[in-house]
Amino acid sequence: MYLHDVVNWTDFDDETLSFYRAISVDMIQLDLRTGGASEAERHVRAGKESTELFERAREKSESHGLKLQTVFMPVLEGITLATGDRDEELGAFLQLIESLGKAGIPTLAWNFKPMGNFRTTSDIGRGGAVYSTFDYAEFNRNRPPPHEPPVSETVMWDNMVSFMGAAVPAAEKAGVDLALHPDDPPIPEPLGGVAQICSTLEQFGRIFDAVPSDHHRMLFCQGCMTELAGPQRVYDIIAEMASRNKIALVHFRNVRGQLPRFAEVFIDEGEVDMRRAMETYRDNGYFGPFGMDHTPGFPQARAGWAGRAFANGYIRATIQTVYGR
Repeated sequence: MYLHDVVNWTDFDDETLSFYRAISVDMIQLDLRTGGASEAERHVRAGKESTELFERAREKSESHGLKLQTVFMPVLEGITLATGDRDEELGAFLQLIESLGKAGIPTLAWNFKPMGNFRTTSDIGRGGAVYSTFDYAEFNRNRPPPHEPPVSETVMWDNMVSFMGAAVPAAEKAGVDLALHPDDPPIPEPLGGVAQICSTLEQFGRIFDAVPSDHHRMLFCQGCMTELAGPQRVYDIIAEMASRNKIALVHFRNVRGQLPRFAEVFIDEGEVDMRRAMETYRDNGYFGPFGMDHTPGFPQARAGWAGRAFANGYIRATIQTVYGR
């Protein structure tokens, strides 16, 4: 199996890549979510032909012994909310798919959540580490201003199906897998005034059935699925999605608790048996990349990349134990 980690385009340099290779990472994901800070993101958002840009990125990764497996680009609000920018943004997304295919990059990860993620006050863990936390009761007491006007579930489904009707055929033509990340937290209600439709297994089934394709798959965030269903049911969810060949890559992270309250803890201290989880992927035919996603924050000034090294080492050891490689 393959160890997969994320590099933000603003950190895509020789120092970062050599660090990842040193800790045995095999594949990387280039994240275009830079808030407009990177030339690459601006280029893609403008709908420009980007084959050469991504070919250079792939070659740079390969020069460090890494495969550029994935690019992450969220679907923008013009598409998700069907605003006046929809046609331009859809054209840009389709151009991105085409460019990735020509550049030999096999996976485009995406999400469909215009309001982003929601979190509450962080728990503090061992050594003062900061855990990303969601507490529904606290969220209800301090809800952020909602989107106006509210956007219903019906409207969001219409927007999603319209988008997929264009993007999935483009991905098939380009030979690119689309990998949809769940809502975070995975609560199928309008947390920020906009209905969340990428939260539950039932919703993902509806998404895949609306535009069926082998190139229409899931960025399976094990953390989100545990937050949704709990540590005992997550193995069944892994088995279902892996056996259907609907997992393009895995965010292999652990959590403590489940909705209505959870914390994203270190990979070794959550409530999921991570070896059992990986065995479930294997036993149901998944042989793709595993990535750490993200790690708790460190208060120590010298911590640096320690969290990434720790999580990747843990995943590498689990891969060697379960898959024997």
